[in-house]
Amino acid sequence: MVLVASTAAAVVGASVLTMVRPGLGWLVAALAGTTALGAAAVVRSGMSSPVAARTEPGATTGAEPARPGATGAPGRVAQAAWAAATVALIAVGTFRAAGWLFALCLIAAVGTGTLAVTGGRSPLGMLVAMTLPPAATVRALPWAVRGVRTNRPAGSGIGFGRIVTSLAMSAVLLTLFGLLFSSADAVFANLVGGLLPDIAPAGVIGWLLRLILIGGGLLGGAYLVTRPPDLEGLRPASSRPAHRLEWTLPLVLLDALFAAFVLVQLTVLFGGAGHVLRTAGLTYAQYARGGFWQLLAVTALTLLVIAIAARRAPKATRADRLLVRVLLGTLAALSLVIVASALYRMQVYADAYGATRLRLVVSTVELWLGLLFVLVGVAVARLRAEWLPRLVVGTAVLALLGLALLNPDRLIAERNVDRYLETGQLDVSYLSGLSADAVPALSRLPEPMRSCALGEIAAELPRDGFWAANLGRERARRVLDTTPVSASVTDCLGLQRW
Repeated sequence: MVLVASTAAAVVGASVLTMVRPGLGWLVAALAGTTALGAAAVVRSGMSSPVAARTEPGATTGAEPARPGATGAPGRVAQAAWAAATVALIAVGTFRAAGWLFALCLIAAVGTGTLAVTGGRSPLGMLVAMTLPPAATVRALPWAVRGVRTNRPAGSGIGFGRIVTSLAMSAVLLTLFGLLFSSADAVFANLVGGLLPDIAPAGVIGWLLRLILIGGGLLGGAYLVTRPPDLEGLRPASSRPAHRLEWTLPLVLLDALFAAFVLVQLTVLFGGAGHVLRTAGLTYAQYARGGFWQLLAVTALTLLVIAIAARRAPKATRADRLLVRVLLGTLAALSLVIVASALYRMQVYADAYGATRLRLVVSTVELWLGLLFVLVGVAVARLRAEWLPRLVVGTAVLALLGLALLNPDRLIAERNVDRYLETGQLDVSYLSGLSADAVPALSRLPEPMRSCALGEIAAELPRDGFWAANLGRERARRVLDTTPVSASVTDCLGLQRW
């Protein structure tokens, strides 16, 4: 059952994936792969159940007994959550045309997909889980060969080889009759041509490569699902708690330094641009650009300091626990103000120079770090943080999905168009490099700026096939079909930065 499901999902994935422009095919492939691995989870549950053990006491199931919680807490719920996050991340390619956004989501989907089949609760367990899929694919090969030779689907009386033969015969019959029907009706031929993969030599080679890669990945995933790794023991050894003075003095001094910095930030936030000009001798945009990255580094390092202090601080007495809550809680609260200051600086920077992808992504990261400090504050108050590592990854995934939901390229275009309508300043060259998601917002510009901003996007917007269907590109085509681009290259030479 597992091998048949994995093979079918690999064939579907290799046939529907579009490598040039992401679209509907990626979502279909993700759903097929998730279904195949779900079948492996069902088989694992059946083979590890007491009923199966009683009915076949001497049988070799090919799957080890499931370890409670080995795939995360609370077990299957966590698996389903990571699997749903993986599908949602890959689905971004069906709704958004921004290639950079889909690349980020695809990288994140690799991580969440790995956690869905391996698990891991502790930071060390989650890191080790990321290294398991390549080795699992190699170890799964002899496991699959044994399954082909010895196993038959329960109650079917038919082996894996005969199932493959049946599938091959089905493919031959569908191809033969499909070609006959296509030659008989042009409409049917267009429909079939959009659904079927390219059968040219180069297309066949690409299909085989995709089949091998996807099939190997699914085989390794199925192996990990049916034989879950034990990641519960991968936790740092407990260390001797530090002396109260040993950890209290550095944190008190650090809290004092943070408090002084926060006071300065509050004067900037409420003093306005005039205060910055009088005090620092800089423009407001220079002040924002100069300190943002330092504040970002401070935010990340503070999380590390809190993690180490929370681990080493003694908690045996009530006074120790109160001291931990006060000092670490204060540091987390002051860090929230620093995060707010960094966000404010980035807002000022964007107002001065316009919105860009980098500035939007950095702002999203800062919002995520602010949420982490809130979660850290909760963990400090409870003096328990077993759930925190999973929420760190989960909130990062939610932040990325939230960014995709905002439609970043369109948001950037809207902000820059609004800024142009207010100030008359616009970087047409940068806007012309955005994806098709930005077309509805850029259409608000007056001519010839509208055509100059949309010319490059329109030139790279061919018609999609069925499996490359994408909502963002389809919306852009509708706008461009209604009001085509009209400006020439000569008209745009003087408008690259207006």
